[in-house]
Amino acid sequence: MNRLICLVSSVLFSLLAFSSVTRAASTDSPNVILIFADDLGPAMIGCYGQQVIETPNIDRLAAEGMKFNNYYGGVYCAPARWTLLTGMHDGRIGGWAQTRPGLPILRDAGKINEQEYQKRLAALKSNAHPIPENEVFLAQIAQQAGYKTAQFGKLDRGFLTWHEQVKRFGWDFYEGYYDHQRCHGFYPPYLWRNGERFELPGNTLADCGKTSEQGDEPVGYGGETYSQNVFIKGILKYLRDHQEERFFLYHPTQLPHGPVAIPELHPDFADHPTMSLAEKKYASMVKMLDDHVGLIMSELKRLGLDENTVVVFTSDNGHELYYGPKPSYKQQRLPNGEPANLTDKKWRTSECGDVFDGAGGRAGLKRSGYQGGMQCPLIVRWPDKIAAGSETDLLTAHYDFLATLADLLGVEKPAGKDGISYLPTLRGEPQTQTHDYVIVNNHFDQMGSSALIGGDGMKLVQADRKKGLFQLYNILQDNEERNDLADQYPEKVEQLKTILKQEINSQRPDLAP
Repeated sequence: MNRLICLVSSVLFSLLAFSSVTRAASTDSPNVILIFADDLGPAMIGCYGQQVIETPNIDRLAAEGMKFNNYYGGVYCAPARWTLLTGMHDGRIGGWAQTRPGLPILRDAGKINEQEYQKRLAALKSNAHPIPENEVFLAQIAQQAGYKTAQFGKLDRGFLTWHEQVKRFGWDFYEGYYDHQRCHGFYPPYLWRNGERFELPGNTLADCGKTSEQGDEPVGYGGETYSQNVFIKGILKYLRDHQEERFFLYHPTQLPHGPVAIPELHPDFADHPTMSLAEKKYASMVKMLDDHVGLIMSELKRLGLDENTVVVFTSDNGHELYYGPKPSYKQQRLPNGEPANLTDKKWRTSECGDVFDGAGGRAGLKRSGYQGGMQCPLIVRWPDKIAAGSETDLLTAHYDFLATLADLLGVEKPAGKDGISYLPTLRGEPQTQTHDYVIVNNHFDQMGSSALIGGDGMKLVQADRKKGLFQLYNILQDNEERNDLADQYPEKVEQLKTILKQEINSQRPDLAP
């Protein structure tokens, strides 16, 4: 009997010890959710200064976590996503090319037959840069840590992709658009889930309701099934189905990228006396994004996962103006009718009639090398690990997230990556590794729209590639880039130009043999 009692006691002690270890591991191995907005400048969020549209759920993430004030993405969709997924700045070359979008739309519109479609798709695949065997992508970091990985929305780089490529990038589960051009409509006839096509009833066939980025169509124009509602349902189901597992969930939403399209206007704006219909729809899209953040957080709390889930919110690039009479890059005129320029008359939402002031006084918009084109929001929430309501001016960029995720999950960062881990800053610990500079580049215009942001706050902008115009700003004192210091500090300009030219179109050290 005594031996039986001892055996039972030993087993109970072992079980309790194992339970304690399991709980400790659980606390140190959080789930991770990355919400990646599309064309949302920081000034469109309440905690970053938005005055017209309320974003209480995103603001709550900041109130319960950390807000970054010196964070950089890309200048438009594809380079921004590439740098996030690879951990490399977007001036690097090798291992990636922008695939041409729109091929599925040609087939679905009857402009090419299935045979021609397959022929062109095969050619596109063969012409794409092969992915080296030693290439490590963001989701693979989570897989190495034993996590399940999933993405919902504008898949991977945002341009034309396919099942084998998505799987190679490390996604166990995915649901969304293969094609970037189709992403410019919110009522797709079908989407893709793990290589299987599934239909969305009631939606127009070829153009997803509308793929041009401007216009004032009626609310709900294009179909019955709104893509973002499909994705949020899928995300909530995924959380329920995987609540007992460790997961990394990535949500590259279309919101609030144009065209302005929404099933119904938000009550806050439906009867607004001065907004145009396009402005009301755009505001409703931002509200939907915020509402979906709220739904995700509510589901995490209901499942008991909110305390041990790191939630990250950011955007691919700076603000874009989809609710004006023309695309922003075609209407760069000041209120007095004068054309904007790159020197003394920069285009600013604060001065050019934007009801939302989406760039918050910053110069430029999406595609620009100025702050309005590349400065992005970053908010990270992790209860009891990140001080609530904290802020940081640490210089950071999209390509730091891979290194940070590796650090968070206890995985060795792949050699040669450009990014650094900002996990120490999140934890309130000394940040021993910092950037000397961050590179942001319009990869497809060679040196166009490129910029180098130094750790000392000095920023070099190649404002005009053809004219060889470089400008210098101290963004710690002049984030609106009103005072060009190039003439005052010519040696600094030459120093930074040398670095920038070395980095743009440089080979990738992470792919070295």
